[in-house]
Amino acid sequence: MYIWVNKITGHEENTLQNINILNHYIGMKEIEPDSIPELKIFPYIGALLIILGLIVWWKNVPKWMYIYGFALLILSGLGIFDFWLWEYDYGHNLDPNAAIQVEGMAYQPPLLGSKWLLNFKAVSYPHIGGMCLAVSSFLLFWAMVHQKWAKTSF
Repeated sequence: MYIWVNKITGHEENTLQNINILNHYIGMKEIEPDSIPELKIFPYIGALLIILGLIVWWKNVPKWMYIYGFALLILSGLGIFDFWLWEYDYGHNLDPNAAIQVEGMAYQPPLLGSKWLLNFKAVSYPHIGGMCLAVSSFLLFWAMVHQKWAKTSF
């Protein structure tokens, strides 16, 4: 399953449907992309961050760079926390009448990395969007350090 900023897809056309069928047996809620508001909101937040980043770069005002860096850090952290909350909800709030029940077992996928959930290996790594965010954050941090070393005043 691939979770994009605006949709959920799979390697094949029916991947999400197949995951929902398997998850049903352990009591997980069905994953319905249309019911996840973040998939509608996050593309606009991402576009806003890109536009603001370009404005900060164009204006070249160090104070704005620090404000933008702080906003990027906070919004990225909130996005990761929101994703963790969704994983927690899907992995812990199980139907008590599920066909397969393992005492004490939670099915929360990893936030980052891999983890065995019964006989399935769940893997979670960032893709192109996450890599772009990491590179842009690194470049912003580098610019902040470079600006400090240059002793540019506010």
